[in-house]
Amino acid sequence: MSTMLVFSAHAADFVWRAGGAIALYASRGDRVRILCLSFGERGESQGAWKEPGMTVDRAKEIRRAESERAAGLLGAEVRFFDAGDYPLRPTETLIDALVQEYRTCRPEVVLTHAYNDPYNPDHPAANQISLHTRVYAQAEGYPLPGPALGAPPVFMFEPHQPEQCDFKPDLLLDITAVWERKRQAMESMEAQRHLVEYYSDLSRRRGTQAVRNSGRKTIVHAEAYERVFPQVTGELA
Repeated sequence: MSTMLVFSAHAADFVWRAGGAIALYASRGDRVRILCLSFGERGESQGAWKEPGMTVDRAKEIRRAESERAAGLLGAEVRFFDAGDYPLRPTETLIDALVQEYRTCRPEVVLTHAYNDPYNPDHPAANQISLHTRVYAQAEGYPLPGPALGAPPVFMFEPHQPEQCDFKPDLLLDITAVWERKRQAMESMEAQRHLVEYYSDLSRRRGTQAVRNSGRKTIVHAEAYERVFPQVTGELA
């Protein structure tokens, strides 16, 4: 059994952007662990804040419940760090906790946000946090238990507006077999239901591109990813 570690700035990011990959790995019997750095209680809970009398604590409760439900539908486990959003700022406690996650889980693959997002600074902040803690976890001298981490590959999932974020995908993942599971998880995020159709359409567009680039006409839905580090291989494929 391999392990996938997924970094999510807010409670729903992993659902829209990587729900297919999460469901696909989980369906194969692999462990998928989602690290939600914040609940997105301030900046990504538009639907919740339209309710009368909404508070930050109540928004957190709503988003946590939605996120736990979505993770369960995808077959993953989820941990919440409640680091706050708008802005998302790393603390020493958060850094240590994430380094320990790397050293304990020892993932074979890591998913995270893209480098840039002019519409939401929390997303590139999560990218930097995930990459920095990976490096720290590799350091023999970092003062936490467990052996130093190896070099798991890191893939950045697609941001909401890829052109503005300078996102250039170099991998298209076929998620056709688990699409319905991802759709159900997206529909469980009631505070952001306006995004369900957007990401449903996106998966079909990426599916069309996957067919064009592979000749595999059975592909209907796909997700796009960009590598952080070069692929190491013994052959060109």
